Amino acid sequence: MCGKYILAQAAKAERAMGIRRGHWEYPLSYRVLPTEQVPVVVAAEGAREAALMRWGLVPWWTHGVPLKASTINATAERLDRAPSYRDPWRRGQRCLFVMGGFYEPHLNADGSRDQFFVRLADREVFGVAGLWERSRRADDSSLFSCTLITVPANPLLAAVHNAKQRMPAILADAEYDDWLRGSPQQARLLLRPYCAESMRAWKVSRRVNDPKLPNDERLIEPL
Repeated sequence: MCGKYILAQAAKAERAMGIRRGHWEYPLSYRVLPTEQVPVVVAAEGAREAALMRWGLVPWWTHGVPLKASTINATAERLDRAPSYRDPWRRGQRCLFVMGGFYEPHLNADGSRDQFFVRLADREVFGVAGLWERSRRADDSSLFSCTLITVPANPLLAAVHNAKQRMPAILADAEYDDWLRGSPQQARLLLRPYCAESMRAWKVSRRVNDPKLPNDERLIEPL
């Protein structure tokens, strides 16, 4: 699973993602965590639109109350069957998470875990497939939330994230529109491991696990 990632500066992210409607306002972050408001791209009137949503999908049928179980990641193989995700999948409520890189844990022989930072070699900002949902609260306000989709790991991520061997469903730039507005069949074909040769990973300090420590570029420095 992917439980932490980093953001690029908002204006740079808007350019990279080809945003035509709206804009993002968020602080630069080297440690985005679940339940935070995160930037996503959605389709609106044939254009890519900027939106901010809660990371951790809240199903419509909970009336705005988050589930106790984690919903930050959705397994690609179960999108049309999992109770939390099958409705947004069937309705075509697809989005793109906007990232500059992400963290994954490596399980050591002694049971300890090291953190690795992963980024793309060819793109500073990239999109990851996701789903979004709107859940209406008791006071009639709406909660917009999202979940990041994971796929089986490529060889690089299988070695890094060796306990679960999963990775985010990273998309090529040319695939964004098919994901946002394509048919379910087109979208399903995009959910596959990203090319390992186009990715880089290195070990970082475990301080990334402590939200009390500064959220700055030192979190991604190689050990």
